[in-house]
Amino acid sequence: MRIAGRATRLTAQISLLVALLATGLFVMLRSYLDDDERLYTEGRINQVVNSGGPVTIGNVEWKLDKLQAYTMLVDDEGEKISMDQPAGSVIMLATLTVTPHQGIFLKDGGFSCSAVLRDDRGNTWQSQGAYGFELPTSCSDDDHPFKLDKPGTIAQIYIVPESAVPHLTGVVVENLDERNRFLITP
Repeated sequence: MRIAGRATRLTAQISLLVALLATGLFVMLRSYLDDDERLYTEGRINQVVNSGGPVTIGNVEWKLDKLQAYTMLVDDEGEKISMDQPAGSVIMLATLTVTPHQGIFLKDGGFSCSAVLRDDRGNTWQSQGAYGFELPTSCSDDDHPFKLDKPGTIAQIYIVPESAVPHLTGVVVENLDERNRFLITP
């Protein structure tokens, strides 16, 4: 009887310790796992969309048509477009098809949109405008107005170090209200 009683008591103590440990871990990690705003701020990607997409986020459909590297860009007359490009850098041109859907506010035929270039190391680059480029570089270009449910093409231009080019994974589109961030790979 003594051995059976000790075994029962030992089993009960171990079970209690395991239950307390599991409860402690749950309480400690719950706020980390459930904090969408903090995870969004840290750069979490919600979904990877392969082969250029499309993906709809915030009533806008995005499709990555191509992502190419250039040493310089030229305008429609063949003249070099002046850009702030440091030595050892490359111009990455992302051509995207953007379709605004019902629910987005088109002010004067445009809306706010941008895509961020990302590499596999977590580095990101913001797009830059290029005066004189053949495609609009924003969704609010007066010369290229958007219409609901009609696709339009935009160019996103990035200046990146040459060493980062082999590590580029695609462009990131996001919606702050929904706390969603999608990586579109070429």
